[in-house]
Amino acid sequence: MLGPALVVALGLALAVATAVSSRTRIAAPVLLLVFGAALAFIPAFATIKLPADAVLLLFLPALLFWESLTTSLREIRKNLRGIILMGSLLVAVTAGGVAVLLHAMGLQWGPAWVLGAALAPTDATAVGVLTKMLPRRNVTVLRAESLVNDGTALVIYGIAVAVTAGTESLSAWGVTGSLALSYAGGLASGAVVAWAGMHVLRRVNTVALENLVTLLVPFTAFLVAEAIGSSGVLAVVVAGLVVSQIGVKVNRADSRQEMRAFWTFAIFLLNGALFVLVGIEATTAVRDLPNSEIARGAILVGLVTVTLIVIRFAFQFVAAGGIRIVTRFTGGAPREGNRDRAISGFAGFRGAVSLAAAVAVPATTSSGSPFPDRGLIVFVTAGVVVATIVVQSLILPAVVRRANLPVDEELHEELHAAEETSTEEALDALPDLAEDAGVSDEVVDRVRDDYNRRLELLDARRSEEENHPVVQGHDAAVQLKLALIRQKSATVIRMRDDGDIDDTVLRQVQGRLDAEEARLLEQAPEEH
Repeated sequence: MLGPALVVALGLALAVATAVSSRTRIAAPVLLLVFGAALAFIPAFATIKLPADAVLLLFLPALLFWESLTTSLREIRKNLRGIILMGSLLVAVTAGGVAVLLHAMGLQWGPAWVLGAALAPTDATAVGVLTKMLPRRNVTVLRAESLVNDGTALVIYGIAVAVTAGTESLSAWGVTGSLALSYAGGLASGAVVAWAGMHVLRRVNTVALENLVTLLVPFTAFLVAEAIGSSGVLAVVVAGLVVSQIGVKVNRADSRQEMRAFWTFAIFLLNGALFVLVGIEATTAVRDLPNSEIARGAILVGLVTVTLIVIRFAFQFVAAGGIRIVTRFTGGAPREGNRDRAISGFAGFRGAVSLAAAVAVPATTSSGSPFPDRGLIVFVTAGVVVATIVVQSLILPAVVRRANLPVDEELHEELHAAEETSTEEALDALPDLAEDAGVSDEVVDRVRDDYNRRLELLDARRSEEENHPVVQGHDAAVQLKLALIRQKSATVIRMRDDGDIDDTVLRQVQGRLDAEEARLLEQAPEEH
């Protein structure tokens, strides 16, 4: 009965956290972590473990794929230099810095490097959820960094575990080869699987199959990359970026609509469940650690958390100085200022990837002896994950207000330009399209009038004049149309209740009315 009980508990946690978060300034992941910690004290849930394989194969491909689908490739190109530095070199520096600290605190070099590598990458899921208040460019850079740094961290982690367990010897060539295989294989696997998926989509003509093929892409990319010893994380990211560019040209409108609805809700569930499970795992890690080690572990959690923040800040400002020197000779200017770097310094959230890595540490070495400090590794990792999500997420809004970043107007301007240009070009093509379709002049004139009114509305909204008659007239018409649609919906429901129409007819009619209402709601912000 644990399975159904856990499903109900996760559902309640999501509902309560979402409702409370919408009425307070506390981020939903923080509330979900607290809910998970509370569940761990209930005997029925106390034995729940977060399997590393479940995170790496069930949660991670889907979450990273969605993050890749919804990020801006153009912004990634613009900020590629910083993303590469933060996603590769910073990871190595962080792992090394944490390892030095832990060794100074008494850990052997092996487990110190394992723990450092596990905590080196930021978490794309946590970053995506907790940085929504930031301007688009800052969010894109942070998300892109989180998407690519897992590959570097997991290679360092794998080498550290293998050397500590006695299954592999450390060598410069071995590290270089592992990194090269991880990146090259991950890039190739993701690109090939995405290309194959898009090739299949061109030959599929049903919505269900289109969505199924798209769903299979991230999991297939992950498995293919892992099978050849490469980074499954990087493969999923590349696959998502490729699909984001090509999928819009292949998918049909109805399949895109269904896919957005499915992925939005699925990611909401996966995110919420993951944070609750992390809360349970963190509490379990405290319970499993011997009492004599808890105080030591708590001190290490605090020291490591501070170290992660300090290293991140120091790296950004040192890297910025290096970039300034380079740009003096190559031209151009750094895209980030001190305010951007201050925000980025407090946005280095750790998450499920770190915890999955810690849980995946083997129980014994090749000689059969216990893996050194494994319990402490899990405890510190869980503590740091909770500390970064809770503490930094509460500090970040104040940092954002203090930074007072300029309002990002670029997206609004581009949205207006896209609507205006597409409408104008549609009007230019109207005569030829009408001729091909054999439409009468009367219909053409009516359609042209509709499009001209749309252009008038766009021009009126651009002027930002209060009480503009065109805008007022449009908004009033939208409200009237919404009222009429809701009246029609109430009518067909009454007809079903009276036995005049079947439930099947109700669902068909209501589906069309719902689509029309959703379209109108996009034009009526006050209705959201």
